[in-house]
Amino acid sequence: MTTAEPTFAKPAAASTDPAGPRGRGFVIGVLVFGVVATLAYWFVWFGVDRELLASAHTASYYAFENAFPLADAWMTLTGLAAAVALVRRRGSALLWCVAAGTNSVYLGLLDVLFDLENGIYRSPDAGAVTVEIVINVLTLAMGAFVIAWAWARRRELALFRGF
Repeated sequence: MTTAEPTFAKPAAASTDPAGPRGRGFVIGVLVFGVVATLAYWFVWFGVDRELLASAHTASYYAFENAFPLADAWMTLTGLAAAVALVRRRGSALLWCVAAGTNSVYLGLLDVLFDLENGIYRSPDAGAVTVEIVINVLTLAMGAFVIAWAWARRRELALFRGF
């Protein structure tokens, strides 16, 4: 009985395409937009006037919104890490893109469920409802897009080196 020698895949060569995977620049833009928009939201909420953003004016709504900053900070950090990894062509880009995307989808779904359960979408304030819907759609769509893009290009992203 002979034992076969294990075969190991040859390490992939580092990517030499300066543009990187197709759509890389657009995804960096999406990630940066998400980071800036999230920071701007919290700047307005805590530093300017939360009434400009509030979709409801109840204690439960304010308590709900005030529970988001730490989770949004994590989403912002992962989005920033993903953008930096893509710009620097680092192997961690896949990890950070998936982390940022899943954080965005999770927080978007949490927000949508609260809005549905608490009648936020039925508010007579059309402007507030529009702001809420735009936030929900962007959060869900951008997160899902980043996940799908990164996963579809996982082999190309794996050619990047370093963390």
